[in-house]
Amino acid sequence: MALESLRDNDGRYVIVGAGAIGGTVGGVLARASVPTVLVARGRHAEILAAEGLTLRTPDGTFHTPVTAVSRPEYLRLTPRDVLVFTTKTQQLDAALQEWVDQPVHSPDGVIGTAGDLLPALTALNGVVAEEKALRYFRRVFGVCVWLPAVHLQPGEVIVRSWPVVGQFHIGRWPAQCNSPADGELLDEVNTTWSAAGIHVRVVDDVAPWKYNKLLSNLGNSVGALSADGADTTQVVATLRHEGEHVLRYAGIEFTSFEVSTVARLGGPTPRPVPGSDTGASNSTWQSLSRNTGNVETDYFNGEIVRIAHQHGITAPLNAALARASREAVRNRLGPSLFSAAQLLELLGTP
Repeated sequence: MALESLRDNDGRYVIVGAGAIGGTVGGVLARASVPTVLVARGRHAEILAAEGLTLRTPDGTFHTPVTAVSRPEYLRLTPRDVLVFTTKTQQLDAALQEWVDQPVHSPDGVIGTAGDLLPALTALNGVVAEEKALRYFRRVFGVCVWLPAVHLQPGEVIVRSWPVVGQFHIGRWPAQCNSPADGELLDEVNTTWSAAGIHVRVVDDVAPWKYNKLLSNLGNSVGALSADGADTTQVVATLRHEGEHVLRYAGIEFTSFEVSTVARLGGPTPRPVPGSDTGASNSTWQSLSRNTGNVETDYFNGEIVRIAHQHGITAPLNAALARASREAVRNRLGPSLFSAAQLLELLGTP
């Protein structure tokens, strides 16, 4: 494959991981004529490069031509490029290591590496991505993602809200490193992405928003493991109550659900997508449905367990759900295994 390149004064958003989040972000930016490159693997990358991306939405199906590559070596990076990591957390280390030492080119030749020169946005769930990225990239921006989408078939993403597809809270990580150049980048992302349908809110400190989303994601495995139609309200509430207790015990600030609910009123509104039955449709459900061999649960429920252990306490409910998720992956059991009563019993609650 030939190197993909624009003129050196044209910056691009390089979306590393063109799944549900990355595919949606890249797709709507491309539809808005924003220079964008999607990085994908296997058959997905082949279809994107040859046929473009299919976005299936509540308001219709849209076929969008995109620039796509399968490896970083196929892309000629320039100083104005921005890397946007949208992998799952368990895939992030490999992605960071692939991109950190890639050369950055100017008209006069190579001027440095991606890790030294290019900003890295971490648009994925959990709260460990930013610290992972700082091992490799000098300028890291945390992104709290609120985007209801599903990726199950190569070349296609099911986007469950349209034309507003998502809402992102974004800030420099850590917050105290913010500089005028960072402010300029965030202003550009805010303007460009919001116009394309991803409502961006630039915040001084994104960490409390990331922990709010972590608490929300504690229910992902519940949605993935529960049978269709099961009322899991009590199960999810129990897990989140334990998660909030652990965060408070550890002195970790998080945005309350009351605040986040109000903030997200202007964000995406999930609606049915014609011809699509995606079940619980969260990232864990997608991984179990596709039998990817891994899920993010150890970075959601397992993160609560880790924080609890770090402070000398336990989080038995989240630990039990994480074990059940790992068992489902190991035995390739797929999603939709348990009734709500069975899940409560699994957690050891009445």
